[in-house]
Amino acid sequence: MNLPELAAFLTSRRARIRPSDVGLPTGPRRRVPGLRREEVAQLAGLSADYYTELERGRSAQPSVQVLAALARALRLGGDERDHLFHLADRPVPRAAHGPTAHVQPALLGLLDRLTTTPAQVITDLHETLVQNELAAALVGRPPAVRGPAASFVHRWFTDPAARAIYPPDDHPHHSRVFVADLQAVAARRGRDTEVARMVAGLRRRSEEFAALWNTHDVALRRTDHKRIMHPALGVIELDCHSLFSEDGRQRLLWFTAPPGTQGAAQLELLSVIGTQDMAASENAFREGTGVNAD
Repeated sequence: MNLPELAAFLTSRRARIRPSDVGLPTGPRRRVPGLRREEVAQLAGLSADYYTELERGRSAQPSVQVLAALARALRLGGDERDHLFHLADRPVPRAAHGPTAHVQPALLGLLDRLTTTPAQVITDLHETLVQNELAAALVGRPPAVRGPAASFVHRWFTDPAARAIYPPDDHPHHSRVFVADLQAVAARRGRDTEVARMVAGLRRRSEEFAALWNTHDVALRRTDHKRIMHPALGVIELDCHSLFSEDGRQRLLWFTAPPGTQGAAQLELLSVIGTQDMAASENAFREGTGVNAD
């Protein structure tokens, strides 16, 4: 691993990003161009001390997960992300899914600017890649798992606790929407072994999924009306919108409510409260059951 070159590359990428580019306040008396080290650490979910050691060329070899988080925090393009992995002597992740997936820069740039509405980027298999704080407050953070269980669609049909986010009366609708969407994704990906394994596993484990799959209904989910059961604010009625990446493998989701509605008022309250006062109830409601919705 080339620690000096890795440190220099991180420093150079940090210097080119303005705080406003990533939704951070500029503030007075900034003595360095771009982001501060602690700001990069915050965006990547790392300790400031650990990131400082990386930039000083003294840290142990960062993991694949740390490198993926840094690539997102520093808004690296595809070639830059690959270069980061090469400098760290780590294999470059090629799959566009899972916790190490490289979020499309265009979607990440839009997510940075959605500061007043819950938003997150997911894969076409409904794995959450990155979310803003309002999305975390609304639907919870994704469970720290890999493989099929990282997909909310997979959890929807295999783990009853995953459905706690929606009222029971809405479950049949969401089941139909998820399966029709997965049909479209499977067709788009062609002979993709990941999708084939997921579908085969779900057909074995869920009679509901198997029956819906056999209807052959096909429809990418572009918009949807949702009722989300929030532990502190009750049922929130929202519209969910999707913006697809060019290759269709990632989606930016954001949640809105018409002005003057109860949902709009609840979103406003959510933006004021944030995640701090809801941490205890949210952890009990979602993290204890592995709930995260999209």
